Amino acid sequence: MQIELTEFYARLGAIGLILILGFCLGKWKLISTTTNKELTNLLLTVFMPASLFMAFPSTYNESSLNLFFAGLTAGILIMLTLIILSKLIFNKWWAKGGLRYESQFAFIFNNATFLGYPIVVNTFGSSGVIAYCGFIIAFNIALFSYGIWLFEHKITLRLVKNIVTNPNNIAVILGMFMFLANLHLPLFMSDAVGFVGNATTPLSIICIGFMLSRADYKSLFKKWRLLVVASIQLILGPIVTFSLLKSLNFPPEVVEVCTLIQALPTATSLGLFATKYGGNNIEASELVTVSTILSVVTMPTMVLILLV
Repeated sequence: MQIELTEFYARLGAIGLILILGFCLGKWKLISTTTNKELTNLLLTVFMPASLFMAFPSTYNESSLNLFFAGLTAGILIMLTLIILSKLIFNKWWAKGGLRYESQFAFIFNNATFLGYPIVVNTFGSSGVIAYCGFIIAFNIALFSYGIWLFEHKITLRLVKNIVTNPNNIAVILGMFMFLANLHLPLFMSDAVGFVGNATTPLSIICIGFMLSRADYKSLFKKWRLLVVASIQLILGPIVTFSLLKSLNFPPEVVEVCTLIQALPTATSLGLFATKYGGNNIEASELVTVSTILSVVTMPTMVLILLV
């Protein structure tokens, strides 16, 4: 699998146009904060799970199964590596200026769901999505366990429940079961689930565009810590991922998909987690915005350097 730079930029441009649409809808007040929250909830519980469920081939083949488990293994290794690095980089010294745990979260967890899925499916097609399905299980388990622990600093029954009941994990497991058992949904059901899943790409990007429309850009880039954290995440993340997976001889599809995912901006869930679990929700949301803006330059650059 090889990224064609011209085609990649063209598809990135298409995503950029939808991003601008979401930005304009927010500025024109055609989408409210309440509407965006409800849409985000629908994406995480309905649209995204439908797209992941339909990602598996309709007919069993061993190469797709191997690709899935390679993506899962890579995801586990990447999450563990980033967790260790985040604790070394954003240590107690960093805490003197605040944002210690928000910075660690931002470094580990990027926008693998809302932005990752549309970019992977448009860049790599079906083989890339299979590897992505394996990766996203490891990502979600880490997000809803260690991601919450970063703010609460305790292990609770809710952590386990969040992992077990996560709709995206359930969808991937069900999709894999159907794939392994060579089972097929009736045509009308598969079409319905497919139509719902196809809405994931535009809706998720519109949500990100709306988030960008809420930012205060006059003061945003005066906060040097936000710029430092975002730059480290956007540059070091893909380099570490590429080097790790290459050195362990992972399949090229897995190396490229995971490297591209790590070049994405910080997860939009950072602001939500900080609000819900007692972090600095204002600066956390600002960090997401800065990372998203900087990724316009860093992501194509990382792709050019590492993958083309």
